[in-house]
Amino acid sequence: MSSSRSSKTGTGSPWDGEFARYFDERAHSLRATAYLLCGDWHQAEDITQAALLKLYLAWPRLSRHDALDGYARKIVLRTFLSEHRRVWRKREKLTDALPETPSETGGTEQEMLVRHALSGIAPKQRAVLVLRYFEDLSVEETAAALGCSTGNVKSQGARGLATLRKRLGPHFSELALSGAHDDGR
Repeated sequence: MSSSRSSKTGTGSPWDGEFARYFDERAHSLRATAYLLCGDWHQAEDITQAALLKLYLAWPRLSRHDALDGYARKIVLRTFLSEHRRVWRKREKLTDALPETPSETGGTEQEMLVRHALSGIAPKQRAVLVLRYFEDLSVEETAAALGCSTGNVKSQGARGLATLRKRLGPHFSELALSGAHDDGR
């Protein structure tokens, strides 16, 4: 068959065009969120692809296409948390060789410092911090995305920030001050 479309119709699904437009507009943002959650561009790409596949499969059942961003973000979060629970499946192996280093450094020294500090925070706490402070969601929106109570978001956020402060050590006050100056405060 010369086309990679569905073998049933030969032309693909009726929602392919609409989904393709959504994909083109939001895939980069979803991948950035996944990267903040996992700290690895390759894993972020895998999480994003799995999330977009789930979104594509659910597309015909979705009645409100105006609320897709929140739904897609929730899929990314749940995919990340699900993958993180499967530690037994992907154990790290010790070797003598160093891993390949990514070709792109991905930002300023401060951004890399924060991403490195985020990588050592528990997955749910990291998810709360990413949604609250990088995606700029409210406590209520974060709770809805994670499927938990607002109290849980607040406690996970407080614990995550405490761990982040500890991991950043003396750099925390520098970052807090530079963030305040960047915002014009």
